[in-house]
Amino acid sequence: MTAYRLICLPHLMVWKLHSGKQVIAADIVRWLSEYRLNYSMNTGFIFLMSHYPEFRNLFYYRVGSISFLLNILCRRMSTLYITTPEIGEGLFIQHGFATVIAAKSIGKNCWINQQVTIGFSSNDECPVLEDGVTVNAGAKVIGGIRIGTGSQIGANAVVVKDVPPGCVVVGIPAYIIKRNGKKVKEPL
Repeated sequence: MTAYRLICLPHLMVWKLHSGKQVIAADIVRWLSEYRLNYSMNTGFIFLMSHYPEFRNLFYYRVGSISFLLNILCRRMSTLYITTPEIGEGLFIQHGFATVIAAKSIGKNCWINQQVTIGFSSNDECPVLEDGVTVNAGAKVIGGIRIGTGSQIGANAVVVKDVPPGCVVVGIPAYIIKRNGKKVKEPL
């Protein structure tokens, strides 16, 4: 772990001096919690930077242009693309392989899995994900739509219409199978 500490020292300094350090700290807390890791913030940050390239990509997204230099020491995940202009704290990206995150905005404490596409249907129409949204493996969320607070998008679902808060959607095209904890079968 000593070599990783040295490599990640510049990253630690950038985090501590960055204007968005509270948001990055919230990301660290979320990731440590999801992986059930009991580390201090500094040790946890170094561990996450060393072992989770998805976390690195999120960190580099948060710190902006300086990430170009930091990437020399700890490489970003080349198949995870984050181009969303506004992402709330606590975003968790599990297995970000082949994932595109190009939403208009993403709320707090969202969860995105691998091979997900969140993206445009035209030059200016891309989704909004509200707080606490989960997008499972292989799902596609496309166009100028809104995914409501606490909603879950099932694996491989294709969502092209608004999803109300508190819903679970599955299928192609996606339909609601659970609304506010009660089983249903409703079209979007």
